[in-house]
Amino acid sequence: MTAALVACQLTGSANQSAQKPGSLRSGPGSDVGAREHPRVVATYGGVYKDGKAETAIARVVGGLVAASEDPEAHYRVTLLNSPAVNAFALPGGYLYVTRGLLALANDTSELAAVLSHEMAHVTARHAIKRQRQAEEAEFVTKVMTNIGKDQQTIDAAVKEKQVQFARFSQEQELEADDVGVRTLAGAGYDPYAAARFLNTMGQFARYQQLGGETSSAPDFLSSHPNTPDRIQRAVRSARQIGAPGIGLNGREAYLTSLDGMLFGDDPLEGYVRGRQFLHKGLGISFSVPKGFVLENSAEAVLASNNSGTAMRFDGADLTGYASLTDYMLSGWINGLIDNSVRPTTINGLPAVIGSAITDGWSFRIGVVRIGLTGYRFIFANRSPTAVFTRDFEKSLGSFRQLSPTEQARLNPLRVKIIQAKGGETARKLAVGMSGVEPSRRLELFTILNQVKANQRFKPGELMKVITD
Repeated sequence: MTAALVACQLTGSANQSAQKPGSLRSGPGSDVGAREHPRVVATYGGVYKDGKAETAIARVVGGLVAASEDPEAHYRVTLLNSPAVNAFALPGGYLYVTRGLLALANDTSELAAVLSHEMAHVTARHAIKRQRQAEEAEFVTKVMTNIGKDQQTIDAAVKEKQVQFARFSQEQELEADDVGVRTLAGAGYDPYAAARFLNTMGQFARYQQLGGETSSAPDFLSSHPNTPDRIQRAVRSARQIGAPGIGLNGREAYLTSLDGMLFGDDPLEGYVRGRQFLHKGLGISFSVPKGFVLENSAEAVLASNNSGTAMRFDGADLTGYASLTDYMLSGWINGLIDNSVRPTTINGLPAVIGSAITDGWSFRIGVVRIGLTGYRFIFANRSPTAVFTRDFEKSLGSFRQLSPTEQARLNPLRVKIIQAKGGETARKLAVGMSGVEPSRRLELFTILNQVKANQRFKPGELMKVITD
């Protein structure tokens, strides 16, 4: 959540392939990339400026372009200031990669695998084809709705078109995987890097979810194939090129380029540390009960649990309201139960709480005032229980102002590259991590470095640790 509750994001671009923006190849849909670029940059927190990382990306792109199916293509690569693990492409040669993805990769070949996959989308004009498929699906839906009388038949036709679109998207992803592996190998990189990084992403996704559990059932309406299927296919593609051990991986050079990179939330949006949210600029903190998973964004802090409860925390301008009760009754809450509104105090700060029911959802709302800002907790559940109310009260009750000392000590997490001593293990090195729940440090260390917990390292072997 952005400081002062005002979205103040950097915008810009990085021409990593040493090509001027005007030299990007024109063609069908190329204006889409130019039009959407500012929106993409704003959505992902702006451009992340890091000279070492930008140089590493530029070198990889240059080699991949020369080995690609379209060596005359030009690309504009932007490093996004987001902790999300993501990379994608837009028509016209616009490629995007997040710092979160860079932090997860372990060598140059894994970065090259991601970029070659996205370049394959561009050369195959997948975005344009996907847009046409989407427009066709929308047209079918409109036609069936206008002329159909049997709702079951209409629903079946619309569903079938949705499934066709999803399959089309999955086929594009698999095609990009195959082309990407060939390009990867053609540029001299380890072709097995694609499968290796897909596996790392799967592990990290499980780490981020409560209890490390995810469903293995395929989602046929997903635009991406099931990850295990993609890994198996990527391995098969690599085997067609050669046995494991071929190609450059560039681990040391790549890890060196990561040293000092931000990890996790940007300081302007505050920090999620386990089940706690802290904001240095705003000087506030709160926590959620066990079982909740926090997610931070520029607009709000979100949380949810396995009991169907969702939470939103954000801020509002209270200028013009004589009291918190007046604000609560001002109409911004649909279905508010007027007699539920009552003033209270939270850790010495004026506050107000209330309840609402609308569209089958039950809400508990709390607003805490500091100056002219109201910090809002909104909890929602379709089947509220005593636990739902207790979770709301615990979260609201945990809200407090940070002391000057706490604010001064609060620093962003960064990736630090260290040299292991001979015989040291992941268990030992993980202890030195900070900003991570102690019980999960080892798990995160093994994922970030793709090592075993009891694996003994060679003298001078480079490892990633997270520290503030």
